[in-house]
Amino acid sequence: MGVYIGSGTVKKIIEINPFLLGTMAGGAADCSFWERDLGRQCRLFELRNKERISVAAASKLLVNSVSRFRGMGLSMGTMIMGWDKTGPALFYVDNDGTRLKGNLFSVGSGSTFAMGVLDIGYKYDLSVEEACELGRRSIYHATHRDGASGGNINIYHVGEDGWTKISTEDSAQKHYQYKAESTAQASAPMVTS
Repeated sequence: MGVYIGSGTVKKIIEINPFLLGTMAGGAADCSFWERDLGRQCRLFELRNKERISVAAASKLLVNSVSRFRGMGLSMGTMIMGWDKTGPALFYVDNDGTRLKGNLFSVGSGSTFAMGVLDIGYKYDLSVEEACELGRRSIYHATHRDGASGGNINIYHVGEDGWTKISTEDSAQKHYQYKAESTAQASAPMVTS
């Protein structure tokens, strides 16, 4: 069957609850189903325990749910991110039962291109604006260079009060903006002293 983009407009960030987000890489149906199921499990946890679930516990629920189906054809690589009483947290979870905690991940077929941009631009003390622009550029490079990636660039910020959607932009339009910027920089006169 090969690699293809099923839809350039599919929402690749799933809003699990007001404090948790998940990303989609792999099969859209698998990611969407399991992350929505995670939202249900998180809500049940909150009702039973009368407190918000931690990001670590949510990622553990997800890995426990999907690892039962290891080797059965699931296609899912996701990042679960959010803010809880311990602060911000980010986890990578996949359909094989892998669960990793980290500060920086890139998931999906375009992730090698995105990671190159992230490696160059990531610093621990980025401002929100700098982090958003780094995210835009890394996603743009993934969608522009990888034939199986594409669509919109969705930027969210996760903070102590939950997540906020910053923007949705067409990656094709970003191409023209970034191309114009690089052309302007290349034609600027060099000043030497």
